[in-house]
Amino acid sequence: MLTHPTLDLLHSLGLHGMAKGFKDRDAQSEARSLEHAEWLALLLEHEKALRQQKRFESRARAAKLRHAACVEDVDYRAIRGLDRALFLKLAAGDWIRARHNLLVTGPCGVGKSRLACALGNKACRDDFSVAYHRVPRLFAALALGRVDGRYTKMLRAIARLDLLILDDWGPEPLDADQRRDLLEIVEDRYNPARLRHQPAARRSLVRNHRKPHHRRRVLDRLVHNAYRIELKGERKQKQAAQDQPVF
Repeated sequence: MLTHPTLDLLHSLGLHGMAKGFKDRDAQSEARSLEHAEWLALLLEHEKALRQQKRFESRARAAKLRHAACVEDVDYRAIRGLDRALFLKLAAGDWIRARHNLLVTGPCGVGKSRLACALGNKACRDDFSVAYHRVPRLFAALALGRVDGRYTKMLRAIARLDLLILDDWGPEPLDADQRRDLLEIVEDRYNPARLRHQPAARRSLVRNHRKPHHRRRVLDRLVHNAYRIELKGERKQKQAAQDQPVF
């Protein structure tokens, strides 16, 4: 079998997953008994898996999630008040496809950010476009965008996301510019007619603090079609094993 020329050809065509699968299978004696169609199916599966992994890695880099959290690692015993059935339903991602919202509320330190990032990670794996923003830093970036002319472009990029995660949205009062920024973001995602060449509005995942119903004009746009996770309990202690956090 002309192994090396075949590998070179696959790589030249950009079929790196198939090339790896070909190399792995060719080294296995039992693979020689496979039919041509079976060989081809296996190589295509390798190519599909590699492309999915690359898309996930690209989505995850762009999302800039605060925590490297996964839905599979959630400890339902460690977070009081977390509805396991609801969270698993949210992890499936149908609420994003349906363009619904999610409000996560609760006291500081009970894992709101990690849960949001876990759902964001799963959304990246499901090939959704995701972005995580801490609200104070987002406001600061938009303020700078107003000065250097990038403001409209930044809002347009946010509006195109499948999933927007707003974190550290505390009870502090917003100034006039911040209120306008937040309303623009929510309106773009609530009203698709505002966006040209945008077939349908996306929805936001919002992480809140202790007062889920303040800023009524904004939340009215979110609450009517939102799932809600209301966490309870005392502030969690830092985990001893930082490389394997339990949340």
